[in-house]
Amino acid sequence: MTAAKPISVTDEASEGGRIFFSNASRSLIEEDEIELTSVGVDIGSSTSHLLFSKILLERLDTRYVVAERSILHQSDILLTPYRGGEDIDAEALGDFIDRQYKAAGLSPNDIDTGALILTGVAVRRANARAIGDLFSAQTGKFVAVSAGDGLETLMAAHGSGALALSADGGGSVMNIDIGGGTTKIALCSGGEAESLTAVEAGARLLVFDGNSRIERIEPFGRRYLDELGLPLNIGDLCEPEARRAIAGRMAGRIMEAAGGAELGDWLRLPPLNAAEPASVTFSGGVSEYIYGREADGFRDLGPDLADAVRALVEGKGVRIAMADQGIRATVVGASQYTVQVSGSTIFLDPPDVLPVRNVPVIAPDLDLSGDEIDETVVAAKVGTALTRMDLAHGEEAVAVTIPWQGSAMFHRLRGLSRGVIAGMRPILDRGHPLILVVDGDIGGLVGIHCRQEEGLENPLISIDGIELSEFDFIDIGEVLRATGAVPVVIKSLLFPGE
Repeated sequence: MTAAKPISVTDEASEGGRIFFSNASRSLIEEDEIELTSVGVDIGSSTSHLLFSKILLERLDTRYVVAERSILHQSDILLTPYRGGEDIDAEALGDFIDRQYKAAGLSPNDIDTGALILTGVAVRRANARAIGDLFSAQTGKFVAVSAGDGLETLMAAHGSGALALSADGGGSVMNIDIGGGTTKIALCSGGEAESLTAVEAGARLLVFDGNSRIERIEPFGRRYLDELGLPLNIGDLCEPEARRAIAGRMAGRIMEAAGGAELGDWLRLPPLNAAEPASVTFSGGVSEYIYGREADGFRDLGPDLADAVRALVEGKGVRIAMADQGIRATVVGASQYTVQVSGSTIFLDPPDVLPVRNVPVIAPDLDLSGDEIDETVVAAKVGTALTRMDLAHGEEAVAVTIPWQGSAMFHRLRGLSRGVIAGMRPILDRGHPLILVVDGDIGGLVGIHCRQEEGLENPLISIDGIELSEFDFIDIGEVLRATGAVPVVIKSLLFPGE
């Protein structure tokens, strides 16, 4: 196979046949180590913050992998500003971001790569567009992720270190991420998130002024008050005893959700698979109180909710493990590395379908080792992977990574192709291309089968020879005329707990 040259993430011009990496004019061909400055930006319903990191990449064969990373600057925690209703005040948010860059001693031009994570109301179309405008000059450098409940829960499990802890042989680990509006729960075992749920419980369902009078009541905050028979309204004084009662009821509902209870519309995701974890980790803003890292209040239920949850967990005799990160259990940024792919085993139709940029990857849990490939199983696994990564809405193209095993017999290709096409219907029905990345040497065969045998009409990209995973994003450049290959850049989200 003829190797392709890597492509520049920022599409800068090449000189003398060399391709340069990022915005630093450094040749991938010549360097064994590359140092990047990365930023993770987390903007949510309740809080927003940034994390600046230095990432060292080392060459491993034809790719660069993360060898070291260090934190350069942790920003202040900002209570996400609003202009009224659910519209985020983009101007105030922009001022905060500017101040944090200055505090880090960096400018946007110093950033090589980064990740922008939007959660909660930040995902709303108007908010996402306004926030995107703040980073428009750096679009090529940033991976942008709009995280719904499932993806936010999964990311918290990664960032807290719960997944890594569960892979160390210490038994299953439950991560409970308690935020301002919701609590996300992930049951982890063997380094995998086996089950996820989210419940309506959070520190800022009620917000108080400096005199302990109620300033804001969210809809589910009102429901907690009604359950307890507390006739409190905006402007009323909320005594410490009432706060403890509200927090205790929320904590009880969190523990019910953690036990797999069916709670109707109190749950934002399906119930958790019931299991007794060996240990529990906490993340999210309330975890800062649970672990004793925060003492100041933010005029909400945070300290009371932390006390109530911790007491219930300890009462069950479950060990509370130290999480790597609490409120900052999101991303430290994104890393980049290149992979060279042979042009002899790829399929592109139409020929001008490339380039594509910042395409999120799903990694369905496929077992392709058997003699038969069941298309219904493949379709279900692909659909589950889309839902898991909050990509089933069909608003953007998605790449499917396929862990190929066995022979490329016609009936096996048919089962795989039909299953993938069926599972990807939410994406394909919106007119997006089918993008397949196979780690075995059959990218061309799968692409041909999808087009000629299954009659797929969408644009089609099928490449092979590389391995991807969840939280990867890929750029695929145009075909290199000299080799017939396509250059691929993979951007991987990095989490504090990994």
